[in-house]
Amino acid sequence: MKISYNWLKQYIDIQLLPEQVAKILTNTGLEVESIEKIQSVKGGLEGLIIGKVLTKIQHPNADKLSITTVDVGSKIPLQIVCGASNVAEGQKVVVATVGTTLYKGEDSFQIKSAKLRGELSEGMICAEDEIGLGNSHDGIMVLNNNAEVGNLAKNYFGIQDDYIFEVGLTPNRTDAISHIGVARDLAAALSLDKKVEIKYPDVSKFKSNTTNFSIKVEVEDTQRCPRYSGVTLCNVLANESPKWLKERLSSIGVKPINTIVDVTNYVLHETGQPLHAFDADKIVGNTIKVKTVSENTKFTTLEGKQRELSSNDLMICNSQNPMCIAGVYGGMESGVSGSTTNIFLESAYFNPISIRKTAKFHALNTDASYRYERGADPSITVFALKRAILLLQEIFQNTVSSEIIDIYPNPIKDFDVSLNYQNCDRLIGKKIDRNSIKNILKSLEIKIKNETSEGLELLIPTFKTDVQREVDVIEEILRIYGYNNIEIPNVMTSAIVSSPIINAEKIIFSIKNHLASIGFYEILSNSLSNLTHYKNSDNLVVIKNPLSTELNVMRNTLLFEGLKSIEFNQNRKISDLKLFEVGKTYFKFNNTFKENLCLGIFLSGSFESENWNSKNIPSTLFHLKGVIHSLFEKFGISLRSIETVQETNDNFEYSLSYKSNGEELAIFGCVNNSIQNQFKVTNEIFYAQLNLESFINCIKKSKTQHHEISKFPHVIRDLALLIEKSITYQQIEQKAFSIEKRILKQIRLFDVYEGKNIEPGKKSYAVSFTFQDEEKTLTDGQVDNVMSKLIQSFSDEFKATIR
Repeated sequence: MKISYNWLKQYIDIQLLPEQVAKILTNTGLEVESIEKIQSVKGGLEGLIIGKVLTKIQHPNADKLSITTVDVGSKIPLQIVCGASNVAEGQKVVVATVGTTLYKGEDSFQIKSAKLRGELSEGMICAEDEIGLGNSHDGIMVLNNNAEVGNLAKNYFGIQDDYIFEVGLTPNRTDAISHIGVARDLAAALSLDKKVEIKYPDVSKFKSNTTNFSIKVEVEDTQRCPRYSGVTLCNVLANESPKWLKERLSSIGVKPINTIVDVTNYVLHETGQPLHAFDADKIVGNTIKVKTVSENTKFTTLEGKQRELSSNDLMICNSQNPMCIAGVYGGMESGVSGSTTNIFLESAYFNPISIRKTAKFHALNTDASYRYERGADPSITVFALKRAILLLQEIFQNTVSSEIIDIYPNPIKDFDVSLNYQNCDRLIGKKIDRNSIKNILKSLEIKIKNETSEGLELLIPTFKTDVQREVDVIEEILRIYGYNNIEIPNVMTSAIVSSPIINAEKIIFSIKNHLASIGFYEILSNSLSNLTHYKNSDNLVVIKNPLSTELNVMRNTLLFEGLKSIEFNQNRKISDLKLFEVGKTYFKFNNTFKENLCLGIFLSGSFESENWNSKNIPSTLFHLKGVIHSLFEKFGISLRSIETVQETNDNFEYSLSYKSNGEELAIFGCVNNSIQNQFKVTNEIFYAQLNLESFINCIKKSKTQHHEISKFPHVIRDLALLIEKSITYQQIEQKAFSIEKRILKQIRLFDVYEGKNIEPGKKSYAVSFTFQDEEKTLTDGQVDNVMSKLIQSFSDEFKATIR
């Protein structure tokens, strides 16, 4: 949300630096994320001074140039060569002195002392288009005689710098969704030292002038529309807004359109109350009906798009047709245009739930729906109308042709909350002076209905939709008093509780540290994904009212959002990537939902980049496999207990999975080319996804044991086995350890060969076996005996022959 500092000062007298204001607002819970300096005129007319032309003579070397002397308030007048035909002695003009930077669009140039056709020129007498105050270049800008020589041009023209606060507003703070709302919090915080009052716009001068032209209003659905206010105005013009109004709106990023629309936008950002203007001459039957319409009714909105309405959509209708989606978006047929002369101005309070459902259903997010769906203030609808009408009357003479219509059958009352001082002290951790508490509440416009020694009976105003409980009131007190004003106690008490040996959070933190230590970067991505990424939509959690069509399902894999990160990096010439993410995946089974905590690991490009003593090493599936094995080894999960299964998965070209007792621990492989093409990723991507819940369960079952390093040497023996292609290395490994568990410590496959001198359908494995006894030195006989058993077993089980 953008807040203008100059606009803010209309409601509160402050002489603080923008940085000081930003700090105060952030401390009250309105986090200022950035401050931007803006100028209504680019450059802010810096370096421009009001001068008076003292003399003018013809340039001796140029027919169209004049040599002038100009008094700019300094001791010595400036000699300036000027090419304007209308320059004359005695004129008050705008002078750009040496060193001034002038802007024209995106271009700029600096004024320098220079000789023009042999005569010195120490500045420039400016035309209005050269300083951004108009479009004319017919001649220099001639000012009124009352312009003071030496005065800064920015002061003469009333040019002010403004500062725009970008406020990161949380969804519960609807009370601060306007300039007045922010001013209220700022005044409350400043009132801790000295009482600061809010200057609300004065609407006491509002008067109606009833004529024969008025619009009748009928509210048929008071549940969706608890309050509806409106008024008819005649003799209005939808022309260009005055400069001050355009500047106010432009400063916060709102594009000026015409007087009527601009005034409604101004009041919206001033008070937080949305307004809507209808062309009164287009309201059929001079009647407005607030109601729902039939399912699939066709309706064309302002941007020209035809939509099918839901029977749950609240509509503003005339006697025949719908004109506006209430609180969300206007209609094409009833909007204000250049020919509009009479308007009906609407100010209403709509049910937040109804507006939110309608906005999500139609995928519309407007300034009005943003406020209504969070909870607007039902008590200011008439005030906002009067404010808008008085602003319009300032601009041109219009007539209020009807009394203000205000349909409010069941007024929403201020909310009762009791505050206990002891609870306040306990939750805040400090005893705040009772008068300070009362002053804070009053400055937030929370009324004190009754007071006792134990606490207060309060009335919460309707604009504070998030303050419904005692704890909410205490939070209001604390954020204005200041979290930083609560001292840290010298003594803190805590209860010591036992925790399980296996702490899932610590394991996850350790996994992250391990991956970071071997060159991986952590990413955080959205848990919402795009349905089009998924070939199989079974078990997907589909969002009924998605934020956008690209975020319409909950992800059931970390793959796709990770690929977006890879695409983002590769588009910026970063192709060698090692990424990981810890996040949840989501599934639906019948009517139940399940969440899995997963770890996603991505490899792309080079695993090791080329340098002076090594070549470039592309990432492969085996590098990814090694990363997974390093995690298993780190947490004591024995690879011997893991079953390897070759998988067929839509997400992969080829893949393997690791299982323990039938439960999948990890699946990894090379990402399917068709999926890579969706994200325009060119490099081969290797991806692994670990089920962290299953992984942690395996850690719980395994016991970490510490052994003294053996004093006795190990023995290595190699075998070259000729076996069928269908036999896997894992089968060899499992068989070997089943035969000898005590002294066989390690098995390593160091060569695989297929081709010349090897029978068709067969392959050669070169396998290394490491033996070691923890208690004594092994003899050749012991090792030979085990090797004989292994050879015999391989021959019997796998029909292997020794090469």
